[in-house]
Amino acid sequence: MTVKIKVYSDYVCPFCFLAEQPLEAAIKGKDVEVEWMPYELRPFPTETLKPEGSYLQSTWRQSVYPMAERMGVNIVLPEVSPQPYTHLAFEGYQYAKENGKGNEYNKRILKAFFQEEQDIGDINILTKLAGEVNLNTDEYRSALETRKYRETHQKALQHAYKEADISAVPTFIIGDTKIAGIRSKESFEDIIAEEINKKQPDFPEGMACGINRC
Repeated sequence: MTVKIKVYSDYVCPFCFLAEQPLEAAIKGKDVEVEWMPYELRPFPTETLKPEGSYLQSTWRQSVYPMAERMGVNIVLPEVSPQPYTHLAFEGYQYAKENGKGNEYNKRILKAFFQEEQDIGDINILTKLAGEVNLNTDEYRSALETRKYRETHQKALQHAYKEADISAVPTFIIGDTKIAGIRSKESFEDIIAEEINKKQPDFPEGMACGINRC
């Protein structure tokens, strides 16, 4: 049976970007279904962080860059200042998911921010990125300008904040197992294996013979 994995993340979270590599390696060849779930660390009108500020400079120097180097992943602290709000990018994600491109879109947005330093709060840039994953750019731009998916996104946020009780990203719900923070490929593999075993019955209950069987 398919193991479902939900990944709660924000597009301005570097650890969400770094988490992609070990997760993709762990699920390769396995019967799993991954769904990325929206989570805003600093929803409007909360002030977003500035890359030149001491908090981000210290966090990246002490944690992000060492981990990225260890993993062999290219990542930079984007100079977009202040950091963009992510609600428009997430509303675009809802459009992408509706059109079967959710995971591709999610990956492109993260890469655009953390490797190319693109402003993912800008509609023009978001529309260009949507086109790069073969989405209809006219429909996409219209969806963002009219806020077509605003309610859908807000419901997804409320689910994350209240129902799923997410307090940090990335958070993974793998089958029935919930874990917060980036994990190694091996850790993901172990949890996935445990969830697969849970779905396999220990004994074939209910087997019987009938008049025309056995």
